[in-house]
Amino acid sequence: MANTFPHLLLSHATQRPTAPALREKEFGIWQTWTWADVARDVRHMACGLAALGLARGQNLAFVSDNRPNVYMGFAAVQSLGAVPIPLYQDAVAAECIFPLNNAEVRFCLVEDQEQVDKMLEIREQCPQVTHIYFDDPRGLRNYSEQGLASLDALIASGQAFVRQHPQWFREEVAKAAPDDVAAMFFTSGTTGNPKGVVHTHATLLDRAAAGAEFDRLTSSEEVLAYLPPAWIGQNIFSYAQWLACGYVVN
Repeated sequence: MANTFPHLLLSHATQRPTAPALREKEFGIWQTWTWADVARDVRHMACGLAALGLARGQNLAFVSDNRPNVYMGFAAVQSLGAVPIPLYQDAVAAECIFPLNNAEVRFCLVEDQEQVDKMLEIREQCPQVTHIYFDDPRGLRNYSEQGLASLDALIASGQAFVRQHPQWFREEVAKAAPDDVAAMFFTSGTTGNPKGVVHTHATLLDRAAAGAEFDRLTSSEEVLAYLPPAWIGQNIFSYAQWLACGYVVN
């Protein structure tokens, strides 16, 4: 198999399906996703996005703290040959306008009501953003804006898609190549407009492997995700090395 993030994910899910992959503390208790759980949820997210029209080469923006669904969302987008673009979750709404327009983003996956409000505030300046999905539904019960829906609804549509097209996901993943674009990260823009920096699967995995070799990382590591997902370093530590090594991200 080609060395890409979706291929690595499926490899872990096949070889060690019951091993822990992600953990998140909720109400003081660590909730765990195994590699099989992650592969299942990624498949459903990817198929839900495909059913809505996210296609190869298109971009999807993430605005969230570190959450399991963010990292599974990255893999889902990459499984379709599309490009995840993480934005800083503490940026004010106006700071999101340029990257969303510059990257021609149509789809956004955000964490909660705070991030939904940001996206709705700038919708007139970003008319191409047609779909906004939220992970945490608290406070959003009475929102009825067009194109706004829960991540649970997206996953449910993906499950229906999988029942109708059971082999489609693996066939789509098989199209991925190491030199495909894997992600875009925007600079901070301190001296002008932010600039989108493009990375391929090969470039990110090369640096992830180099760091893992230097630090002698193995699948036995317990890693804490604590930096913004939009920062390239956090992506290396909690996503690229996570899939390269197969360790647990908390």
